[in-house]
Amino acid sequence: MQITHRHEWNITPAEAIRLQQQMRGETEYQRPLDLNAIKLVAGVDVSVKPNPETGRDHSQAAIAVLSFPDLQPVETVLADMPTPFPYIPGLLSFREGPVLEEAFKKLQSTPDVFIFDGMGRAHPRRMGIAAHMGLWLQRPTIGCGKTHLLGKYAEPADVKGAYSELTDHGELIGVVLRTRAGVKPVYISVGHLADLATSIELVMRCSPKYRLPEPIRAAHNAAGQFGD
Repeated sequence: MQITHRHEWNITPAEAIRLQQQMRGETEYQRPLDLNAIKLVAGVDVSVKPNPETGRDHSQAAIAVLSFPDLQPVETVLADMPTPFPYIPGLLSFREGPVLEEAFKKLQSTPDVFIFDGMGRAHPRRMGIAAHMGLWLQRPTIGCGKTHLLGKYAEPADVKGAYSELTDHGELIGVVLRTRAGVKPVYISVGHLADLATSIELVMRCSPKYRLPEPIRAAHNAAGQFGD
């Protein structure tokens, strides 16, 4: 798959923040997805584990492509490398972006939508990993975070499909979505070339049984299987 290399990754945290601020105005977050036209949905995840030989962390990215709406596996690609950037809240894309770039290059298919294990607009500078990498992919991207990063919300009802608005300084940045009754919700926000209403609908259609959407589950399982 062809992607646009927007910038170098070897930058300082201060430079990374400035870059996020520069890019935030480029994302499109009010474009409805044509759900009937979607044939392939990709889940994107990165696992990190310490490497005792080097004393550094090592990252493995996985992209799992599933057919839609039947959610059958089509393709899974992996890439791995030493983790190039420290863990700093709000700068996840600079830690995971380099290895994701290598994984994206290996894709033989072209997914219609990418769902990231991470945030989109639900980010201090509205530039979570789904938004950031959406500008590289120039494909619709959605953030599906497992934990709360920022924003105010009321707990959604304990009913599958219930959600509440996630706001930051009065701005709607996403929703807190209950994909399954009796379990913790997920945090949905637009990355790029999508809107919130159709992002919610797509995530629900990709979550027939479990808390996490099936493409994310498949990517998470693949990313966690490090070789010896």
